[in-house]
Formats: sequence, structure tokens, C-alpha cells
Amino acid sequence: MAAALTGCITVGPDFKAPAAPSVAGYTHADRPASLAPRLVASVAVAPDWWTQFGSTKLDNLVAQALGNSPTLAAAEATLRQAQQVYEAQAGSSLYPTVNARLGASRNQTNAANNGQGGDTQHVFNLYNAGVAVSYNLDLFGGNRRALEALAAQADYQGFQLAGARLTLAGNVVTTAFGQAQLSEQIAATEAILEAQQSQLDIARKRFELGAAAKAEVLTLQTQVEQTRASLPALRNKLDQADHLLAMLTGQAPGAADIPRFTLADFTLPAQLPLIVPSELVRQRPDIQASTALLHTATAQYGVAVANLYPQINLSASLGAQAITSGALFGPGSAIWNLAGQLAQPLFNAGLKAGANAAEASLQAAGANYRQTVLQALRNVADALGQLDNDGQTLQAQAAADASARESLKLVGQQYQLGAASYLQLLTAQQQAQQARIGLIAAQAARLADSAALYQAMGGGVLTPQAN
Repeated sequence: MAAALTGCITVGPDFKAPAAPSVAGYTHADRPASLAPRLVASVAVAPDWWTQFGSTKLDNLVAQALGNSPTLAAAEATLRQAQQVYEAQAGSSLYPTVNARLGASRNQTNAANNGQGGDTQHVFNLYNAGVAVSYNLDLFGGNRRALEALAAQADYQGFQLAGARLTLAGNVVTTAFGQAQLSEQIAATEAILEAQQSQLDIARKRFELGAAAKAEVLTLQTQVEQTRASLPALRNKLDQADHLLAMLTGQAPGAADIPRFTLADFTLPAQLPLIVPSELVRQRPDIQASTALLHTATAQYGVAVANLYPQINLSASLGAQAITSGALFGPGSAIWNLAGQLAQPLFNAGLKAGANAAEASLQAAGANYRQTVLQALRNVADALGQLDNDGQTLQAQAAADASARESLKLVGQQYQLGAASYLQLLTAQQQAQQARIGLIAAQAARLADSAALYQAMGGGVLTPQAN
């Protein structure tokens, strides 16, 4: 909207979008070629990027959130408000104001009204009708700059809405990943607790027979209680994840029907988009919002400068006036008026100070824009680093899980042949579940890292498809 406003007679600087970052990459170190998912150079992100995780349940949940969120409803209303403020100002500043009037009055005058003595009084009716036109010539573009600022504010609210959509979708996705992790972590912890309890029962029997020391029983009992104590906290986090998903989808926690996810519901995307820094500034809503604020500050500085120059107002009226309604539009009833006014500030220190303040505000907006770009570059660098490091963690945890499962298989075979004790089997089961918990955490982290990169790339909300 703001880009459509141009003026040929305007004071103050014309807005120019800041240059794109000159850096070629996000980090000094190249990402390893073996990194999976593979990073693919791209100019945009799919608007429905969450569908890349292959879960229909997740897709439906995100759609529900985007359709029902009060936060988005508020952002949409704020955008409409900004657009209507722009339309209202455009109507009053770009075009003349035209008003029609129709009036009737009953009047009484005396001789003193005409500078005469005596007690003569005269009572009469007076009817009038007419049209009045007024227009601010806006010779130096102050009104156009003010309208330009309002248009940029509407742009800002639009980008804020896009950012809110991206944040909402990202929160739903990452919370669903967290819910799946907690569900599987609770199941694995309960399996560990069951194995530990069996070990404790055996140790107690051996102690009663004099084949085990009291210290062994106490050690195993401590392990059991510590594991049991960890479960309520995990269940509480799972409940909180469900409650958060309910809120994000616009539902009350007590009335929401939130699906339960498992990590098996999701697949890691085979490829992830990597947008170059020069294109990133056009994809991220926060950077575009900061650009709109910079545009607003530039236009407002133009308004402050225009206030230092003459203001020209033109007005005209045409109508009729008569003492009877029948003669209102008859011969001799016409009246008209034409006027012009030029106002030039001669001494007003406040106007100069206002211009200085607007210039300082423009400088602050420029600094805030640069900070927003730096933060965006950092977000991408962090996401790439997490993908790399968590990928290595996932690889190690997968190897540990495979080793623990193979060990459990061998101990199970030995137990069937009588070459291993039941305690050894329980220990192998416990180790396998602990390795499983580590793998669960690594898988969930890798899913969250992929979602974080999609968000850091702007989430596709500013692509033509999304608009």
C-alpha cells in the first residue's frame, strides 16, 4: 500500500528500502555434506511447511489453530483498523471537502442593530441553502507524507499478522513434537520402573535368605523411588502440552479434543530450504515489519519538515438566502464566497524541535532495522548449528539404542539357555529403555530443529502463494 504513494512536490527524504545484507552465508563453517535432511538452496519456503512432516493429525491441528486463534483474530482486526484509518485520511486529505447546508431561523432585530436610536423592532424569518468547498493545497506534501505514514503503518500491521501466523503455526508444531516426546518418555520410564521393581523384589527375597546384603536392597529401593518420583513431573509436562495445544487452537483445556502424538507420526523432511541472506530480508515478517516502521518514520519526518513551510487553504461557498422559503432560489437570493489563506510560520521553536525529534526517531528506526536483520541472521545460524550438532547426537543415540537392543537380545537368549540370571535380564531391559529415552529426546530435538529452520527462513508467509 505504502509503495503506491508517490509525490512530486514533497519535502523530506523519500523512503528507500535498505540494501540487502552483503554476507554470502550464515556461518563461517560449512555444514557437512552428510547432514540429513539435506539443505537445498531456495528462494522461498512452502507456506504450509508443516505438511513436510507427514502427519495429517498435525496438519489438521495447525489448520484449526489458524482458523480459531483469538490472537490472529485480534491481529486481523488491528490490520483492518489501520487500513480504514488510511482510507479515512486519504478521503479527507487528497480531495476537497464538500458540505451542503440547509437552514431556517426566526430573528428579531431593533434599530440599534443598524446604529440608530428608537425602539423599532423587526421580526422576520431567514432561509438559507448552499454548498461549501474547502481544500488544503498541500503545496509541500505534508498531507501526502502523513498519508504515506499511515499506509506504512497498515503495511506494518499486515506483516505483524503474517508474523503471528508463523509464530502460531510454529508453536503448534513444536508443542506437538514435545507432546510426542513426553508420551514416549513416560512409557519408557514406566518400563524402567517395572524392571527396577522386579530387581528390588528379587533382592529382598535374597536378603531374606541371607544371600544379599541390606545395602544392596537399599540401593535398589533408592533407584525405584527416584524413577517413580520422575514420573509425576513428566505427566505434568504432558498435561501442560495438551493445555497449550488447546489454547493455541482456540479451545478451553477442559473442552478440547487434542490428539495424542507419537514420534512415529512424523517423518523428517528429506530436504530443507536454505535461503540466501539477501533474499531472507524479503521473506521474514519481522524484517518486513521493521522495514515498514522505518518507512513510517521516514514519512513522519517529512511531515515535520513540511510543517516548517507555508500552508495554503482554499475555500468557496455558493448558495441562496431569502426571508421566505418560496423566494429561496428566486432572483436576488444568490450568495457566494471565495477565500484563500496563506500561513507561514515565522517563529515557532516547537516546529523545529518537532522536526529534530522526527529525525531522531528516523535514526532509531534505522538502528532497530539493522538489529532485526542481525537477529534474523543469528536465528538462521543457530538453527543450522542445532541441525548439525543434534544430527550428530541423533546418530550417536541411534547407535547406543541399537547396541542396547542387541545386548538385550543376547542376554535374553542366554537367559533362555540358563547362562544368564534373571537379574542380568532385568538390567539389560533397563539399559535398553534408558537408551530408548535418549533416542526419543534426540529424535524430538531433530524434528524441532527442522521446524526452527523453517521458521527462521520466514515460514513462507510472504510468498505470493501465501498472499
